[in-house]
Amino acid sequence: MKNADTSQFKKAVEEMKSFRRKKWSKRKKKDAWWGLLFVSPFIIGFLSFMFLPMLFSFYGSFTNYNITSQMDFIGLANFRQMFTQDQLFMTSLYNTAYYVAFNVPLTAVGSVFLAVLLNRRIFGIRAFRTIFYLPAVLSGVAVYVLWMQLLSPSSGLVNTALSWVGIDGPAWLFDPEWTKPALILMRLWSVGGAMLLYLATLQNVPKQLYESAEVDGAGFTRKFFHITLPLITPIIFYDIVTSTIGAFQIFQEAYVMTEGGTGGPSNSLLFYNLHMWNKAFVAFDMGYAMAMSMILFIIVLSLTFINLKLAPKWVNY
Repeated sequence: MKNADTSQFKKAVEEMKSFRRKKWSKRKKKDAWWGLLFVSPFIIGFLSFMFLPMLFSFYGSFTNYNITSQMDFIGLANFRQMFTQDQLFMTSLYNTAYYVAFNVPLTAVGSVFLAVLLNRRIFGIRAFRTIFYLPAVLSGVAVYVLWMQLLSPSSGLVNTALSWVGIDGPAWLFDPEWTKPALILMRLWSVGGAMLLYLATLQNVPKQLYESAEVDGAGFTRKFFHITLPLITPIIFYDIVTSTIGAFQIFQEAYVMTEGGTGGPSNSLLFYNLHMWNKAFVAFDMGYAMAMSMILFIIVLSLTFINLKLAPKWVNY
């Protein structure tokens, strides 16, 4: 057996050597050059705008740099300051983790629920789908200003609607305990984007499975948990991964709705990216901001790796 294994190994090595000695034909070389030509815009863009800036940021995280001065190497001083001296660092990390922990699952559940409701053949369903999708199209400062008016404690539409049912609405953006729930509520308003993705997936679920389940006496709940939900888990997984990455990058909402990035009452809206922005472009401590970006990169990368490892246990392909 050992001699047979040895001979097979030698044969494999010889085949690899002969493969390396083979010269590409002119047609293969031409195809390879054309392939490189077509992917070159992506390669150039990735190297210029992602990879090289990442390397620069990685080196800058170990320096004392404020744009106008030279980059003086200071080792791990920025990271020591981050974890031992900067109290706002832990505050911003907590605010961001709170937002991610509630925003990601709530938007996923809301999107699936909305998609299931709109996955029906009834009169006017296209109009309903358009109405629920429209908020996802709107974005930018105008939407945040609109929500600042809606969440106004005295004259806002949200508190006015709550008063109609006898509920005293909170101060929302002026109360530290309600500022983050206010932003999560605002994000739930625009779940139409993910809803469209789930809706497209639901329409590809084989109808024969539902018909067989109905023959066996299964109701809506059993069909949803035993057919619909398992078959859309790949899209749920994709949505959770991308939503988590996006939620960790929350910045615009807090910057606009706290009047220039002040962090809101008691720094309750001082998210990680907002604190990093203030360090970079208000205090001009670029080296420290780059160190913060490295920590954020490690956190997001670790969570993505954990999601990928856990995926085989609940995602059905």
